Amino acid sequence: MVAHLLRLKLTLLRNGLRRSPWQLVGLAIGGLYALGIVGLCVTALLLLRQQDAGLAQTVVVLSGSAAVLGWGIVPVVASAADMTLDPARFTTAAVPMPQLLAGLALGGLIGIPGLATVIVALATVGTWSRGILPAAGALVGAVLGVLSCVVLSKVVTTATASLAASRRFKDVSGTAFMVPLVLLGPIMAGIFQGASGSGAFLTDLARSLSWTPLGAAWSLGGDLASGYAGHAVLKLLIAAVTLAGLAWCWKLLLERALVTPPYAGSSRRKGGRMGLFSLLPATPVGAITARSLTYWFRDPRYSGSLVVIPLLPVVLAFQGSQTNDFGVLLIVGPLTAFLLAWSISSDVSYDNTAFALHLAAGVRGVHDRLGRALACLAFALPAVLILATVPFFITGDWDKLPGILGLSVGVLLTGLGLASVVSARYTVAVPLPGDSPFKKPPGNVAQTLAVQFGGMGVLMVLILPESALLIAQLLTGEQAFGWINLALGPLLGSVLFLAGVRVGGRWLDARGPELLAQLTVNR
Repeated sequence: MVAHLLRLKLTLLRNGLRRSPWQLVGLAIGGLYALGIVGLCVTALLLLRQQDAGLAQTVVVLSGSAAVLGWGIVPVVASAADMTLDPARFTTAAVPMPQLLAGLALGGLIGIPGLATVIVALATVGTWSRGILPAAGALVGAVLGVLSCVVLSKVVTTATASLAASRRFKDVSGTAFMVPLVLLGPIMAGIFQGASGSGAFLTDLARSLSWTPLGAAWSLGGDLASGYAGHAVLKLLIAAVTLAGLAWCWKLLLERALVTPPYAGSSRRKGGRMGLFSLLPATPVGAITARSLTYWFRDPRYSGSLVVIPLLPVVLAFQGSQTNDFGVLLIVGPLTAFLLAWSISSDVSYDNTAFALHLAAGVRGVHDRLGRALACLAFALPAVLILATVPFFITGDWDKLPGILGLSVGVLLTGLGLASVVSARYTVAVPLPGDSPFKKPPGNVAQTLAVQFGGMGVLMVLILPESALLIAQLLTGEQAFGWINLALGPLLGSVLFLAGVRVGGRWLDARGPELLAQLTVNR
């Protein structure tokens, strides 16, 4: 039965790759990227064999503890990332519990994250190949550590299954995860500064973690290499008890999940409220604008962008504080305009099969393009104007304000026009409606890069006039270039905005059914 479950996982993975050649290309790119990371980690662990045992122990324990923690945290925000062996699918199958647990656990190792974890964990045997006993201890610790990672992820996934079935939980958890992700640079810098300020900080942290379920398994080889056999025995007991406890918890949770599968009931929201539809004109453009605005604030695939925007000044301010030059804050406005404008380049892809409603209703392409662009412009324009102006209260370079405002507005309007064309002509594989914003269909990497980076390159060309004027002002110090930019940016941007809406609308009218067919394939 265990072998059957593993074959099922491999078959589902193989069939998924057959759906599109882009998926196979994307998997190859992802595999090569993971191979590079794994190669660096393995090389570092093998080089540690020649280093002091204390240093090697610190690195191995901290890295192993981070791996266990990562396997426990990621399922909370990406619980739907891999549901090919969803336990709920075995509710009506009479699979014995021991075989089901073993099959699901080993199935969790099939995939890039699982294989990468196994390879790096086995590399710790090379780190501690300073004798037969330390190498054997490292091997036992690697096995216990990897199994603990997988079982912990299953415990978290099963325990949060009822929450994950809730759309609100998916939305909040996915969006909240964006905050530490964006602030990862300042957070890591703070950690490194704290560690450098105290030379023994990392060593003491690793020593403490080695006595906890996070790091006990990863410390066996180091303790045996240092002659602490008694400590190794106690930590082996901690690691074994941890794995047994996690397996027992998973068994109880799985039994409950198979008897009472999670239920995602309908919304309790009372009917009769039209929301934004009652505020905007009852026209095709007004209806599409209201629909798009609703998505922007309720769909985490859109709202994640809104969380990132206010964090950009924080990240750039931190960067400026490292060099005592806050001039980098001047790019906040243009960068915000670029990100918000280009965010609708996948609008039709995000619609998925719901795009059929636009075709069935006979919506004109120009109305579709204009409604989606106006929805983004409604909040993007105030945000860009504010974020383009606020940095000057810090830097005091008010003579550059007109040029920055002209460039920012030009980038926003031009980007919205170009995105209206791109989303009407090309589709990319994106997370399906209701999925985590971090869930990427396998194999879409190459296609997404080709479409997105190609479009960005065209956008850079279209905003060359505004960029040239700003550069001329910075080089010459002549404020006239900035005032010209302030007039040219909105004017040229508006022309390109209207042109993009019209061209995108014509393309949408001409190939709407083909777009819908592509969206169906991307499922």
